[in-house]
Amino acid sequence: RMRQMMKSRGIQKKPGYSWIEVKNRVHSFMVNDRSHPQTEEIYTTLESLTEQIKEVGYMPDTNFVLHDLEEEHKEHVLCYHSEKLAIAFGIISTPPGSSIRIVKNLRACGDCHNAIKFISRISSREIILRDVSRFH
Repeated sequence: RMRQMMKSRGIQKKPGYSWIEVKNRVHSFMVNDRSHPQTEEIYTTLESLTEQIKEVGYMPDTNFVLHDLEEEHKEHVLCYHSEKLAIAFGIISTPPGSSIRIVKNLRACGDCHNAIKFISRISSREIILRDVSRFH
């Protein structure tokens, strides 16, 4: 409903971006982004991380998906948020055990906040996410 009302009034939501700096180069990601040269490796890593965190208790919270979609598709939408793509890239691009720092231009959803805690735990990495309102 909200999206329909926004559309009818010509209001657009600002797209969410996440940035990570690796080797003095800034990499940016959007939701479902496939523009990065390492896209396949990023997506494979993120899918593996998602399976691993589910094994230790993570459950996707589809209440954060505002679109009217089937439950299974909602989980898929959550999986590829920009900050998760940036974290997957950070994991494959930095030495094991090093910290990962992400900056996001919008607020991180509650599901991403929760997933990132689990990813930090299973990867033995400190993950710092700076969004528009706080550090996570």
